[in-house]
Amino acid sequence: MENHVITLSKKKHKETERILIKFKYSTKIKEIVKHELGALWSNSLKCWYLIYTKENLSKILNKFEGNYPIINNIKRRFFSTTERAFLNGYYKYLRGKRYSDSTVNVYTMFIADLVSYYKNKNPKDYTHRDVELYIENSFIKKNYSISSQRQFISAVKQLILYYPHSKINTLKLTRPKVSRKLPSVLSQNEILNILAVTKNLKHRTAIAFLYSCGLRISELLSLKLENINIDRKQVHIKMSKGRKDRYVGLADSIIPLLRNYIVTYSPEFYFIEGIAGEKYSADSIRKVLKRSSKLAGIKKNVTPHTLRHSYATHMLENGVGIRYIQTLLGHSRPETTMIYTHVKKTDLLSISNPLDLALKKKLNPNNKT
Repeated sequence: MENHVITLSKKKHKETERILIKFKYSTKIKEIVKHELGALWSNSLKCWYLIYTKENLSKILNKFEGNYPIINNIKRRFFSTTERAFLNGYYKYLRGKRYSDSTVNVYTMFIADLVSYYKNKNPKDYTHRDVELYIENSFIKKNYSISSQRQFISAVKQLILYYPHSKINTLKLTRPKVSRKLPSVLSQNEILNILAVTKNLKHRTAIAFLYSCGLRISELLSLKLENINIDRKQVHIKMSKGRKDRYVGLADSIIPLLRNYIVTYSPEFYFIEGIAGEKYSADSIRKVLKRSSKLAGIKKNVTPHTLRHSYATHMLENGVGIRYIQTLLGHSRPETTMIYTHVKKTDLLSISNPLDLALKKKLNPNNKT
């Protein structure tokens, strides 16, 4: 749920007031917006929308409030001059630290909620107990996820750094433990089957690149043609997550496919280009992968990130060191990469199951029992 902020605004479109619903791509949110709320997509506005009514606004808030952070620009909260200056200063402080736009907006929204909760109290006078009471009486009741609560704590820690004279005790602020879900992984045969049923050359190239280079979908769509060096068999991933660069290797088997794609489509700037040389749609890649997975007879939900998980797991199973995989994936911490050790098939197969041992002992001809 991290960074899936829903922004609501109002705009006159085609002579009618509309509620605009914007969010960073999420299949789950899209399904809710499209099928449960009945919103429509606007190519000109580049977002989903509903006709502006109080009923529609309430319907949106009831559906998302407590599950996702919401920036509601339709009904603005009223802050005093002191509160507004404090929030603006905090916002500028985060921008100065060069956080991403998404992080700046989420942190500022959480602190704005805190300020709104303590309407008659100067933000500079907040104590550690004030933060605890806000979490207990407001945050928890809104049914925010654990990841959202961790983000809120991070926002408060930045607030303390912004205002060092704060009475909030940073040592007592602890983030709740995050849920540790194991990634879904495909077998190598399943990967090959997906590629085999993907007939469109551009789509096959995109899927092959996602898996063979272990790329995030944002990295693939931002990849420029000039950053692919076929002779050196290298791909230069620039300014990825955390503003980090890295190199990944090109598979020998993908080079003929790559050359064929470049000759056929003649991309000029981005490696995978959309209409008029623009970035290709992430939604299109997801739909293609979902369709190909279904044709390949795969029942599990397959996303672009599933291919990245599969790449890392298969590398580990082939004996590649965890530190090297960390570098290839662009992870900041080895702990993030270590999750793949829990789905490593070779380790699981090397462990004798107690049921097998019991049957083997029972069927042993030398067993006198």
